[in-house]
Amino acid sequence: MTARTHDMFAFASLVTVGSFYPPVSLNLATLIASLIGCIVGSLVPDMDQASNRLWDLFPGGDYTGRFLKKLFLGHRSLSHSLLGIYLFYVFLNFILPKIFNSDFIDYRILLFSIMTGFISHLVADGFTTEGLPLLFPLKTKFGCPPVSALRIKTGTWMEKFIIFPGIILYLFLFAFYRQSQIILLLRSVSPHSL
Repeated sequence: MTARTHDMFAFASLVTVGSFYPPVSLNLATLIASLIGCIVGSLVPDMDQASNRLWDLFPGGDYTGRFLKKLFLGHRSLSHSLLGIYLFYVFLNFILPKIFNSDFIDYRILLFSIMTGFISHLVADGFTTEGLPLLFPLKTKFGCPPVSALRIKTGTWMEKFIIFPGIILYLFLFAFYRQSQIILLLRSVSPHSL
């Protein structure tokens, strides 16, 4: 999937999960950080490519991306596996409390949002012809449907004109049918700490 499809799918995933499992308390700073975190999380698995949009945010990011590509052991390897999910979670669970002041941003909600974006990326890539090496370092790739010829090729008309608009349509329909839960969640946002 392309970056914009991953972004939209991650946002739709966060809205869906947040609607069904709203946080007990949520302030505005945490909400904003979580929205950004979800989008960043949706792009992290592709940091094994020098062309990833996240590398553009860093000075010399293109060169760093090319260098670190070797560390990731190629595209769709460690970062697209169950082991990659676990390692990324452990890393974030260690680093986020050290970066963010818990009086302003609830790192647990942020962690959940970033992981929602990360996992949504893998779910979306599971529908592509390339599949996912979920059991990395084993080379077996998984996808849905199991026959790769029936899956979506990244960047084709199917993704651009069916999948991407379909995600937007889903968001509108979901917001319509779950509007009371979404409004309740947004009303619960405390403006304190910003």
